[in-house]
Formats: sequence, C-alpha cells, structure tokens
Amino acid sequence: MKPTLLGSMLALALWVPATRAGDPLVLDLWPGKVPGETGKVGEEKTTIETWGKRVTNVSKPTLTVYRPAKEKDTGAALIIAPGGAFRFLAIEHEGENVAKWCNSIGVTGVVLKYRVPRQKDNPQAALEDGQRAVSLVRSKAKEWGVDPERIGMIGFSAGGGVTGYVMLNANKHAYKEVDDVDKVSCRLNFAVIIYSSLRLASGDLNGPEPEVSKDTPPTFLAVAHDDFLVEGTVRSYLALKKAGVPAELHVYAAGGHGFGIRPDNPPPANDWTNRLEAWLRFQRVLTAKAASSP
Repeated sequence: MKPTLLGSMLALALWVPATRAGDPLVLDLWPGKVPGETGKVGEEKTTIETWGKRVTNVSKPTLTVYRPAKEKDTGAALIIAPGGAFRFLAIEHEGENVAKWCNSIGVTGVVLKYRVPRQKDNPQAALEDGQRAVSLVRSKAKEWGVDPERIGMIGFSAGGGVTGYVMLNANKHAYKEVDDVDKVSCRLNFAVIIYSSLRLASGDLNGPEPEVSKDTPPTFLAVAHDDFLVEGTVRSYLALKKAGVPAELHVYAAGGHGFGIRPDNPPPANDWTNRLEAWLRFQRVLTAKAASSP
C-alpha cells in the first residue's frame, strides 16, 4: 500500500536537509512581455497529484533559486528542468526536491519553470527558456557567488529534452536578443539526463538521433530498466560516447518512469543521487574555488 500524500510530505520534511533561512529567490526569466507568447494557454494552475505538485498553463516562465548554507557552498549551480511531457511540470519531485538535494551537497539549485503546454505556433518556447536560463544564471554568477565555469543543467523526461537542446546548441541562442543577458553564453559546463533522450531536444521522441559535437559537456545519465525511455537514454549515451564526450550511464533494475526524488522511492533507482554526487566529485564540480566575473 502506498503512503498517503500527507505521510509522504511529512517524511520529506524530515528527509530534506535544512537550507539557508528565508524563502528562495524567484526571478522572471524574461523582461516584460515573454517573446512569442500570445496568451492562449489560460491561467496558470497548480494541482496536487498522488506523486506531488503539478503546474500547467505556464506562460510566464521563472527561475526559483535555492541557495545552500554558506558553510557548505561550493560555488557550483545546477539548473533543474522538471518533466511533464511538455504538457505540465512535475514541479515537486523533479524540481523543488532536487533543488533541496542540491543544497545538501553545497550546490545552488535553480528550478526552471518553463513554458507548458507546448503550443503549435511556438513549439520552441520551452527550449528557448532553457537557453535563456543558463545565460541568466551565468549573468548573476558574481552576485550569487556562483562559479560561471561550473553551471550545469539537469532534465527529467521532457525536461531532458530542454537540457539536451541546451547541450547541443551552445553557440547561438535560438531567439532574437532581448537584453544584455542574451550577450552572456548559454554554454553548459556539465549536464545530467534522467530518464530522457536527446531526441527530445527536437521535441520529437521518434525523430532522428541528433548530431552530438565533441564539445558537448560531460554528461551523467540514469534510467530504470522498466522505463519506456530506457532505449532512448541508452542511445543518447552511445551518441555521446561516439562523439568522444565524457559520459556515465546507470540503468537500474527497476524504478519505472518518473522516480525523481520522493521519500517513497524504492530501491534500486533511489540510489541515483548518490551516484550523481560521486560523478560530480569526480568531475571536480564540487571542488570549491573563488567565483569570478561572468
């Protein structure tokens, strides 16, 4: 029998480490009117599902910044793109909980609330939000004490498509420059793909495998054997390997799709954060050093 939602919330409150006092910082991703928005999606909605909070009808994307305790802060930052099939955002177990886990290892966690559902007249919106998020975080690096050379992105399911797009399109923004933030690089220093496929970088799970450059950042991938996206995740790893990109892949015996970070996650897939932390240490992402100007 699965635990009740109240029980899960209480368990998570005990499991998640304490963060710096005060509410997280929330920033609009774009200044003024959001490029390409027509106001057709309706009012933004948050609902509670058995697996946690879900947000949809996002037309005004934001970044929510969770800072680690000062004594733990490594200077690294991880932008978090939740999944939801480009229809909604699993904002809790693939967003907020991940940011709090980031804080526990000294990383600034930045939850990207990108535009959903996908609109036929603006299918690139979520992908553009991903690029803009990296430039905005890098532009704030000095202010937030973040090292501009240790900024990564983690994507879950559809959010992995957002992350993949940013990984594979580091040299040029997909939209017209709107302010000085867009003069700042959207290049990632590392990437994390959780139960997703680089094919989703085009928004099409059945599309061709994208071309991977040798300059693509080091990437960590994890998926469960019983996930419908397991083959796509493995193909993404092989594409990275073929291009000579440093990559690490974990395929867990069980876990299904959408395990994220939840207090009721069963083994073995619930081990993925331990493996990710070890990989980040191996990549020297968690090695503190003074932040410089972006």
